[in-house]
Amino acid sequence: MPIPIWLAITIGATGIALARVDYNMFFMRFFRDLSRSKARARLHNNKYAMIPVMLGIEKPIKIQDDINAENVMTITREQLEEMDGFDGAPLYLAIKGRVYDVSAGEKFYSEGKEYHEWVGKDASRSFGTGCRGGVDRTGMDCLSSSLEGLTEKELKEIDRWLELYETHDKYTFVGHLVDDPVDEILENVEDEEEGTVREQSSGETKTENIAAEVHK
Repeated sequence: MPIPIWLAITIGATGIALARVDYNMFFMRFFRDLSRSKARARLHNNKYAMIPVMLGIEKPIKIQDDINAENVMTITREQLEEMDGFDGAPLYLAIKGRVYDVSAGEKFYSEGKEYHEWVGKDASRSFGTGCRGGVDRTGMDCLSSSLEGLTEKELKEIDRWLELYETHDKYTFVGHLVDDPVDEILENVEDEEEGTVREQSSGETKTENIAAEVHK
């Protein structure tokens, strides 16, 4: 008996959709949400926390904005790069500028493991898009900290990962990611020098124009 056209189209469309699924990221997000639901149940004494989380209809948890707190540690990008698990170093990652120690998850975050691309950097963009190498659909580096051009759905995914690290019972918040003050000073000096050059160039142009008018 021939297969009905509608059934053939449905099977074909399903096959295409499944072929486009990033199964690694699918399962990473599944176990992330499982961990988040357990954390919510533990922290809020809510035994039904798993239902909305696994269905993707949960209300977001607000992360405390403590960036200006006196006792909060700051880490430069260069320092974060060194926290890659090599030579006895811990495993750190950053998301939305918040740095977490994930050394307890060594079997997931050490070299060659599924999550290692996120270690030693702020790869916030990757948490949202699921892209972990090369460039994403916008042409930006997948492992960038930039959130430019991301959709609301992708931004929500980032917040879900942030919640995982913030509420996990084995991962700890270390501090806030900051630019190296020396690099910032050098950039300011360069900007001032460029501004001075532009002013001098503008002044020379005006002088030349005045001289030309005088000699007419």
